[in-house]
Amino acid sequence: MEVRDRNNEALALKDKKVLVVGLGKSGLAACALLKEMGAQVSLYDGNKDLECKEMGVPVYLGSYPEDVFASFDCAVFSPGVPTDIPLACFLREKKVPVIGEIELAYKMERGRVIGITGTNGKTTTTTLVGEILKAYNPHTFVVGNIGNPYTKEVLNSSPESVTVAEISSFQLETVSSFAPDVSAVLNITPDHLNRHKTMEKYIEAKLSITKNQGKDKLCVLNYEDKVLRERAEELPCRVAFFSSQRRPVRTAPGKGESCLDMYKREDGSICMAEDGRVVLNQKETRLPGDHNAENIMAALLIAREMGVPEHMAVGVVRKFSPVEHRVEFVKTVSGVDYYNDSKGTNPDAAIKGIQSMDRPTVLIGGGYDKGADFTEWIQSFGGRVKKLLLLGQTREKIAGTAKECGFSAYEFVDTMEEAVKAAHEIAEAGDAVLLSPACASWDMYKSFEQRGNQFKEYVKCLK
Repeated sequence: MEVRDRNNEALALKDKKVLVVGLGKSGLAACALLKEMGAQVSLYDGNKDLECKEMGVPVYLGSYPEDVFASFDCAVFSPGVPTDIPLACFLREKKVPVIGEIELAYKMERGRVIGITGTNGKTTTTTLVGEILKAYNPHTFVVGNIGNPYTKEVLNSSPESVTVAEISSFQLETVSSFAPDVSAVLNITPDHLNRHKTMEKYIEAKLSITKNQGKDKLCVLNYEDKVLRERAEELPCRVAFFSSQRRPVRTAPGKGESCLDMYKREDGSICMAEDGRVVLNQKETRLPGDHNAENIMAALLIAREMGVPEHMAVGVVRKFSPVEHRVEFVKTVSGVDYYNDSKGTNPDAAIKGIQSMDRPTVLIGGGYDKGADFTEWIQSFGGRVKKLLLLGQTREKIAGTAKECGFSAYEFVDTMEEAVKAAHEIAEAGDAVLLSPACASWDMYKSFEQRGNQFKEYVKCLK
């Protein structure tokens, strides 16, 4: 295995003037890493009212001095900072390279790397892959968009270690040399179009996870995603498919290897495509639904490529529980089951959430507007949703779409507390209540985690 020499990268950063943009968790972790490497770090955030803890470095908030910012050797943008803001344009005009936290960390990486992206399923798949790899190799780190900055862990890496990284489209916008040993693109459906502007740009951002992978590296793709199926031949690496609906068919094998493909049968069996051998039955796991079958297959294919014995990987899958905020069971109250799917931050994710319900459901939705179309989400209700409770910035927009789709069983609420109380009054024994917003949380909350935790607190207070 080729080992990256982070000593050279560290020397390249020593005494360099580096600007870190964005003072969230990723930005502060990047600052700490750069200081460790001997760089001269400055911090900037566009929020002039932000409170910043003492970091021992210059901090600029709101406006910035152009003469100072033009003199930086490099700028590291946090994932939440768009790369087309005036500051980014100014830096590029002054020939200051702009990279992201993922790219910065990768320069210091010494072990093998797994990169996982996709519109939905990233967190579940990344967490599952992390658990599988930890069972095989204790020197495994799980980082990235999952909430643990890559820059925080990378100095712990070694030639024996594996880093499993959940990577968002925002993070992929600023990679240049990042080259995972194994990558996965789980699916691509419309999301974050308010930032990426067009669907094509969003697709290109997702597929860029493979751009530095050579022909000996592997990318795991969802066969049921038309974009991924059609674009597979363009990728520079080998390809393995998984499918929750059918056995993948290789019309033009090219760089692919059909012996790696997996699919799910109607009886829940997860099989190898080449010979139909059953690896696992989904019914043996705690992960129901086709979307989870896809997450399981992606994880097993990644583990196989990393050399994990199949029996070990399957054993971990059997014991694995759903991640927090993803169709997470909260409590049963008066015969009604409450579920937290706060991570359903776009319509496609929320469709998977409602499809996992097998009974009449009171659905809580709405939130920050990312420019999504909610038509398919409303159409996916299929008689399951007895009442839709709408809150947040998008509630009027969703209500308009519901009317167009002939769905009128909705009402507005102003707070999460009001939503939970209304759901409690509406739901009857045998029903379910599901928080699955189909929207981001940023209109009312700092994160989907905060939203989900508040929902759970109110549910747990129900008598």
